[in-house]
Amino acid sequence: MLDPITLDQLRVLATVVDEGSFSAAARKLQRVQSAISTAMANLETQLDVPVWDREQRAATLTSQGQSVLGAARRVLAEVDSLRRLAAGMHTGVEALVSLCVDAVFPSSALIGMCRGFAKQYPVVELRVDVQTMSVVTQRVQDGAATLGVASAIARSPALERHALTPIRMVPVAAARHPLAKERGKLAHALLAEHIQIVLSERSDQGTRDQGVLSPRTWRVHDLQTKRAMLLAGLGWGNLPIHMVRTDLAKKRLVRLRPQAWADDEHTLHLALVYRHDMMLGPAHRWVVDQLTTLCAAEL
Repeated sequence: MLDPITLDQLRVLATVVDEGSFSAAARKLQRVQSAISTAMANLETQLDVPVWDREQRAATLTSQGQSVLGAARRVLAEVDSLRRLAAGMHTGVEALVSLCVDAVFPSSALIGMCRGFAKQYPVVELRVDVQTMSVVTQRVQDGAATLGVASAIARSPALERHALTPIRMVPVAAARHPLAKERGKLAHALLAEHIQIVLSERSDQGTRDQGVLSPRTWRVHDLQTKRAMLLAGLGWGNLPIHMVRTDLAKKRLVRLRPQAWADDEHTLHLALVYRHDMMLGPAHRWVVDQLTTLCAAEL
């Protein structure tokens, strides 16, 4: 059975309210006023509720009419969204972009990309996931993500790579930590006396822990927890330079210089990765370009 309520009736309702009168709506829609009145009378009959207050000379909605208007606007918005989606598909724009990024990726660049994406592709669904090391490449390989930002240590021959940005990791400790009071290069034996907080994968089959110098380790699965532990003076460890820049400037954290490492030894090289059989459409190519640009500005 066909629904007797039409989109045209809902658009007429919204137009009368927006324009302030039946006659103004008729001019806006380029119709005779009697057609507007008939559409509204039919809508009331089919809904079996009074939409317009007939005792008022001006076009005034009843309380039921206000509720109908709200529902009508939602329906019209969804229909307009469907039309934009179909138009985008006709021109090759994807319906979905699913992005998985490594936790070391700068969040400001990610948020900047998302903000621009919402304006550039308002009807394309965007999914964003943050993971560590090999989980990123695994999700792309499995098809759970269409695009990933992964480090070289999680390199996979099954994926195409597009070099993105280097992320410099720096060893730090809280200003009140005993290591922060040491000057010059720190010997391995000295570092081994203290707990090192290490970012570790949840799976034993994932990428091996990186940059471990102390036999005393606490392992965490996300960088925010690691940073909080370091700020609390619970140990020392590596963090991305963009994450600790303010902490270093305000002397909440102090940079350490392990004797075993060169100053720039721990640099992670991030790349955009996607499957060999993946054809990047306009929305995916836009994400690649934006992440490249925003990373360069941030780092």
